[in-house]
Amino acid sequence: MPAEIINLRKARKARDRAAKEKRAEENRARFGRPKAEREKLDAEREIAARRLDAHRRAADEDDGGNGPAAS
Repeated sequence: MPAEIINLRKARKARDRAAKEKRAEENRARFGRPKAEREKLDAEREIAARRLDAHRRAADEDDGGNGPAAS
């Protein structure tokens, strides 16, 4: 039973094509969003960040010298 003969050049090119296709698929998933969807997501992140900052307490201004910063 002889071994199957393969063309190494074709095997290498097929392997490289598969790797490029995998990388392209990952990039499509990462960067393939429409502009409107990206802008909506950015706006939602900005609103969430502003909401978080609005609820944050200022450590030095509001504690009146009784907090851990005054120790």
